[in-house]
Amino acid sequence: MAGITRRRFDPEFQAGAVRIVKETGKPVAQIARDLGVNEYTLYNWVQMDRHATGQVGRDGDGGGKLKESEQEELARLRREKAELVRQHAKDRAAWEKERAVLEDERDDAPMLVKPQRTRYPQVRVLR
Repeated sequence: MAGITRRRFDPEFQAGAVRIVKETGKPVAQIARDLGVNEYTLYNWVQMDRHATGQVGRDGDGGGKLKESEQEELARLRREKAELVRQHAKDRAAWEKERAVLEDERDDAPMLVKPQRTRYPQVRVLR
């Protein structure tokens, strides 16, 4: 482990690599191979540039702000989710209650013990 040194890249190289990714539209992995950089390193540089320029949103539309129709849909989906969570909680409570009843019935039932069968029949030797 002592022989491994960490490579450092100057900011100009990083900016150039990010500019190549933006302008060419090629996959980050391919450009990273061409430049001799780890693909995850280049991906991180691209992500940092997107955060710095405010292009974090889904389509790069300015920081993730939602359109009015998207906000309405999001609100509707959140209401639906809340209703489903409430319904699931009711169902789960009912299932737990039913399970407890069944366990009580099982515990009250008489135990039936079956005779144990041996794998091989007992052979008695007569003398």
